[in-house]
Amino acid sequence: MVNRVNRVALIGTGFVGSSYAFALLNQGITEELVLIDLNKEKAEGDAMDLNHGLPFAPSHTKIWYGSYKDCDQADLVVITAGANQKPGETRLDLVEKNTRIFKGIVQEIMSCGFDGIILVATNPVDILTYAVWKFSGLPKERVIGSGTILDTARFRYLLGDYFSVDARNVHAYIIGEHGDTELPVWSHADIAGISISEWTKNKEGYTKDDLNQIFLNVRDAAYQIIERKGATFYGIAMGLVRLTKAILQNENSVLTVSTYLDGEYGHRDLYIGVPAVVNRNGIREVVELDLSEEERNKFANSVAVLKKTMGPVLKNI
Repeated sequence: MVNRVNRVALIGTGFVGSSYAFALLNQGITEELVLIDLNKEKAEGDAMDLNHGLPFAPSHTKIWYGSYKDCDQADLVVITAGANQKPGETRLDLVEKNTRIFKGIVQEIMSCGFDGIILVATNPVDILTYAVWKFSGLPKERVIGSGTILDTARFRYLLGDYFSVDARNVHAYIIGEHGDTELPVWSHADIAGISISEWTKNKEGYTKDDLNQIFLNVRDAAYQIIERKGATFYGIAMGLVRLTKAILQNENSVLTVSTYLDGEYGHRDLYIGVPAVVNRNGIREVVELDLSEEERNKFANSVAVLKKTMGPVLKNI
């Protein structure tokens, strides 16, 4: 009898997908990784290249180029395929073309009998995650978007840099749409249990204007990176690996992902970035923060923007 092992199926080996595969191998999180892409030669080359690094990896991972049939035994399917965001283009501009692409992808995944968790990273991630949930027929808990996990990481990094504190000791969230209407939850931001407002109040040289600029740099980071190098991929790849680890190792970790709201935060029937407990079954529960009135209003605006943009998508589901 063959022992069951963790298998991750990666769909899309572009900048984000190949960076994710590389980071996944370096952290030794899964026993099997299958690469699936329309560009067979690119995916085959990635598999060869990654396998040549196995002697330096922390643990063995079986890596190969495969097809949608290999999703049948996958525990997790990670989708990074789709059209990329171009300079001057918002994530929401991508909605119609990537929804069409995703319909075909999800049909292929489900046709082989897949019954695991799907993790979506392609933009606009909140809307595409909703579409994947509808296309797949899977329980809402087992369809997850990368949401604001990267925005939150950027926020923690910039706050840590500003206060000269290790980013891993900064606890702060970006919630809402992964895009222009996202918002910082200042009311729950702290360093070592001390609120950010207390840090700025008790130490010289820190100002509210600086904090506002930090958020703007978080919100606009993708545009700044795309302008300089054409695409963002390292940060989100690391975020996807963190999510993969939380899922496969049943961590019950709190991460800001795009998850389905069914009354939480006063909203329902959409996927949007909020803190949630993530484990081997997907989303265990949504963590509902007690937002300030200003934060509630900004979150409601983010919801409204997503729902308005989702209109054309819903017609095609």
